[in-house]
Amino acid sequence: MDVIDEPADAPRKRGRPKVSSDEEKRAHIVEVAGRVFVRYGYAGSTTALVASEAGVSKQTLYKLFQSKEELFAAVVGAHRRLMLALPRPAEGIPIAESLERIFMIDMDEDMDEDRAGFLQLVFREAAQFPELIDILQREGMLASRQELADWLNERRAEGRLSLDDPASGARMLMDMVLGGLGPPEGRAQAWADRAELLAHLRRCIAIFAAGVGAA
Repeated sequence: MDVIDEPADAPRKRGRPKVSSDEEKRAHIVEVAGRVFVRYGYAGSTTALVASEAGVSKQTLYKLFQSKEELFAAVVGAHRRLMLALPRPAEGIPIAESLERIFMIDMDEDMDEDRAGFLQLVFREAAQFPELIDILQREGMLASRQELADWLNERRAEGRLSLDDPASGARMLMDMVLGGLGPPEGRAQAWADRAELLAHLRRCIAIFAAGVGAA
């Protein structure tokens, strides 16, 4: 996304490109900040670096994000949509197939690499910066887990699976699948190729589906 940053009091000249709205600038900064955090880690990233990479002034960045913590929270919230395709309506397909769609295991390879990098960031930063755990839980994993628990509970109410504790089931399933998507040792060390990774993810989902007697 090309973002044009100019002072708020600059006169608008006829024929000039339209200045991006705050919403567009915010989305662009969050996208760039995600790449910066993944590349340099939380400690190595600064708001000045993000502003430079995004092609905006530091004043513009601070107008939209008051601190690096707030910017990190926005990145976590944006990337949560790469974790689970939820909420979603009931589907007339097997539960295992729905779960494959929910976890988007066949997503575009470039997006999948972004997701893997973000998962590595989450696991690494949560261990190194305890003060970020609340952000990661509130904007990321905790919210995603609740959405998955709600989906499992709805399928249980329909009689399509047997699960006494949907919240526990959601935690279990996310541990299995996301652990495969973003292994601590890195994908290159964990999987010989993408086909091996996908086979592992489908195996995880199949084992879970069988364990809850999914229809």
